[in-house]
Amino acid sequence: MSFAEDVKNEIAHYEGGDKDSRRAELSALLRMGGTVIYGAGGTTGVEFSTSNNAVARRALAGWRIISSVVPEVRIRRGLKLRKKNYYILRMLPSGETEAALTALHVYPVKQDFSSMRLKKNEHGRAFLRGAFMGGGSVNKPSGDYHLELMTPDGEFAAFLLKLMRRFRLPAKMTDRKGEYLVYIKEGNGVSSFLQYIGADRAYMEFESVRVIKEMRNNVNRVVNCETANLQKTVDAAVAQIRDIESIQASGRYANLTPKLRETAEMRLENPEATLSELAELSGLTKSGLSHRFQKIRKIAKQVER
Repeated sequence: MSFAEDVKNEIAHYEGGDKDSRRAELSALLRMGGTVIYGAGGTTGVEFSTSNNAVARRALAGWRIISSVVPEVRIRRGLKLRKKNYYILRMLPSGETEAALTALHVYPVKQDFSSMRLKKNEHGRAFLRGAFMGGGSVNKPSGDYHLELMTPDGEFAAFLLKLMRRFRLPAKMTDRKGEYLVYIKEGNGVSSFLQYIGADRAYMEFESVRVIKEMRNNVNRVVNCETANLQKTVDAAVAQIRDIESIQASGRYANLTPKLRETAEMRLENPEATLSELAELSGLTKSGLSHRFQKIRKIAKQVER
């Protein structure tokens, strides 16, 4: 089972929240995963489908809280081996169903979402919880950080984005092949979202893996930096020794000033030393010692020409 499915299973068993919270959760759940259907006489119903059994039960329980209309429940078997079953809740078109959908802001499909009662933080979090159950996904914490909510309704996606930013989540929005994605690609943002929607176990798992992952990344960065610095030191020492040997081979070594010969001999005696270590041995500053090596390099270039 994927990490996203684990999150959905956990929040589908979330306990707590008043009736308005369950209403907000069901509203987002049906907006994300439901399809409005029409019956005779212009009445309206809705069909909700999901491959997650726990989410289907959550939707059914939420519907029973706000309406006495008894849904049809069906299971569509997977066509191939290991294909997931789909659980379908069908609230048949009727005046009572339409009234419930209107109260949930599921119908009419195009409407102003600002009238939704999400002023309390607990209601906003319930709405995001329902949205994730209806059309959300999140990568496992060991991979790239990515959480998204997908919907074909651009206005609804914009509403989700505004709501997530109200919780100071670093959410962004884009469209992909007719679908709108509201997503988070930062570890802190994904972690906060999981915590807000009540996925406490998933949050703890995400954080524990993230700490280990970032610690490992920090160690790798330090090691890479030290390796790069060591390579620079080796390359510089090799180049300096090559210059000195070139001058020696040309017969001009004896013509070097005493200070340059002293520096050259110190380098030959300490081929693996860093510039800082040589500076400490010689009693010079790093810049002073570097200046001497630059003079040696200049003489070596003259010899090479």
